[in-house]
Amino acid sequence: MQILTTVIAAAVTLAAIALAARAVRQIVAVVRSGQPDPSRFGDKGLRLREMLAETLGHTRMLRWTLVGAAHWFVMVAFITLTTLVLEAYFEVVSPTGELPWIGHLTAFGLLSEWIGLLGLAGIVVLIVIRLLNLPRRQRWSRFTGSTFWQAYYVEYTILAVLVCGFLIRGFKAADGHLPYPTWAAPISHALGTALPAGAAAVSVTALVKILVSMAWLITIALNVTMGVAWHRFSAFFNIFFKRDPGRPGSGLGGLRPMMSAGQPLDFERADPDSDQFGVAAVEQFTWKGLLDFTTCTECGRCQSQCPAWNTGKPLSPKLLVLSLRDHAYAKAPYLLAGGGKTPAGVEKATQEQLARVNVLALAEAERPLIGDADAQGVIDPDVLWSCTTCGACVEQCPVDIEHVDHIVDMRRYQVLIESNFPPEAGVMLRNLESKGNPWGAPPATREDWTAGLDFEVPRVSDGGAFEYLFWVGCAGAFEDRAKKTTRAVATLLHEADVSFAILGNGETCTGDPARRIGNEFVFQMLAQQNVQTLNEAGVKKIVATCPHCLNTLANEYGQVGGHFEVVHHTQLLAQLVADRVLTPVRPLDGGVTYHDPCYLGRHNRVFTPPREVLGATAQDGGITEMPRNSERSFCCGAGGARMWMEERIGKRINTERVQEALATNAQTIAVGCPFCMTMLTDGVNSTGSGQAEVVDVATVLLNSIDPTTPR
Repeated sequence: MQILTTVIAAAVTLAAIALAARAVRQIVAVVRSGQPDPSRFGDKGLRLREMLAETLGHTRMLRWTLVGAAHWFVMVAFITLTTLVLEAYFEVVSPTGELPWIGHLTAFGLLSEWIGLLGLAGIVVLIVIRLLNLPRRQRWSRFTGSTFWQAYYVEYTILAVLVCGFLIRGFKAADGHLPYPTWAAPISHALGTALPAGAAAVSVTALVKILVSMAWLITIALNVTMGVAWHRFSAFFNIFFKRDPGRPGSGLGGLRPMMSAGQPLDFERADPDSDQFGVAAVEQFTWKGLLDFTTCTECGRCQSQCPAWNTGKPLSPKLLVLSLRDHAYAKAPYLLAGGGKTPAGVEKATQEQLARVNVLALAEAERPLIGDADAQGVIDPDVLWSCTTCGACVEQCPVDIEHVDHIVDMRRYQVLIESNFPPEAGVMLRNLESKGNPWGAPPATREDWTAGLDFEVPRVSDGGAFEYLFWVGCAGAFEDRAKKTTRAVATLLHEADVSFAILGNGETCTGDPARRIGNEFVFQMLAQQNVQTLNEAGVKKIVATCPHCLNTLANEYGQVGGHFEVVHHTQLLAQLVADRVLTPVRPLDGGVTYHDPCYLGRHNRVFTPPREVLGATAQDGGITEMPRNSERSFCCGAGGARMWMEERIGKRINTERVQEALATNAQTIAVGCPFCMTMLTDGVNSTGSGQAEVVDVATVLLNSIDPTTPR
């Protein structure tokens, strides 16, 4: 019996290892076919620490407490109990076999017993959660579109391997060959009292354990797109090579510059005939992008948080990544034979090189990356343009996939080369180029908001010294509702004797909407103009009321030579309140709820200061939180240049958010962003309820301050 089981185990294992090695070579070759990205190799010590924290510490997964804890136990069991799979080879040879050196140690028995038990409990929990969240049971299930047979297969394989492990020990205990005392292996000894004795049972069960494990390895080797399995190996690398190690949270913030051949594109020298303008084919993503696609676990956390998906639009960040993954690996034989396009879109391979490529791969190579059903595109245009770049997908992804960067890269090619984008956005882009603001307002009216104030707003052009440059922004200067916030902030800064000045008519749009829609050229033009103005004015500190402006000034202007300390107005106001420079004395009437702007919260990790200001003005010192708040706040729908694009598909995102806010019964919906102000006000008006007012945090504070209080 031992000879037969040994031969079978050896044969299956050798076949599995050979197939797995071939699969790893294929995955590595596909990932390496992407464009270079030298920025991923710095700060190796920091990268290693963050990778270990996110994997072993499960810092991202444990945000979902039950699922995260269950997954952690399963991960630990998967890693540590590979030793028991190895031990099974010794048990196949001999029923009393064990791992050399450590197999007989009580500490090893105790550790593996409890890890196995907790891993078993964890995988059962995950199986139950998946079954309870099937799409037929939940309309917006995060598992919609996931490959179910693969998930079931992986989960039940883990379950079977863990059960086999306990059965082997149980049979050993029944025969009196288990080397651990009862207190160290209570489950195994309990099984031993219930199982019949028999040496052959140990070897047969060990063989079953090996066959189940090797069948799993063979299955994933034959399915290189089986991310639910392969992420167990690739996630370590994907997290290690995340784009911004050390940045709190998800690494959101500024967009990466447009790259060509691994270097930021210089528009003064760029040539569409030789340089890459965005992404037009899957091989034009960086190697990290291709690693992202490979690593997707199909867990659907990104999908469950996406505002577009939750309001009936075709965009699911998960399905987008899966489409790109499947396309990349279907096209792989063509790419690895030398096919594909140069950065400028020129075919690289000759017909002779491609003669041996299979027909399916050649057909896949002919598919456009972006195209509707008639064009058989990999990504539908409605998917691409539904994104608000809110970052909820990136925030929730447990393996650090960079969905927003990939979406914007595809947008860049569509805008700059194909001139293919929603037509109404063209008006916005023309306004940016001709007027310096997306609304097309006369630039000479940027200072009109100062009219009617009972103090003189200082200008940089006056030549006086100042600590803060008050960046008003286009909305704050031209949009009526946002002007109220601008005046409130200026008044509060004046009341607090904060030294500040404005650029006035010398200010122009930061370029955020141009960059998010994909027009990197217009962004660079505006950014360079602003950086020159700010540097000439000697600006060091900036306070901004618009999170989009804040994000661009703080996280992206460094790419064009502008390095400034930038704070949001709620941060500065919270400090002034804490220092008792500003003292709220008139409590806010009625309840208040706070909407976290995506570009203030998720992108820049500013969650507490707005709440501190509101807490100081609320009657009971607190606010009523919406169910989706802080890192999981639901987008207003205006980001990613969606402010200037019609929302024609599904439910309006701002309506969804307003309904959530109104359900708190708060009379005040506080915001910290002019885009959110516009979208939520429109949402409240569209409901016809009239029960809540949307105001900025600064306005709430100003209304609470008694101007006669000494300061």
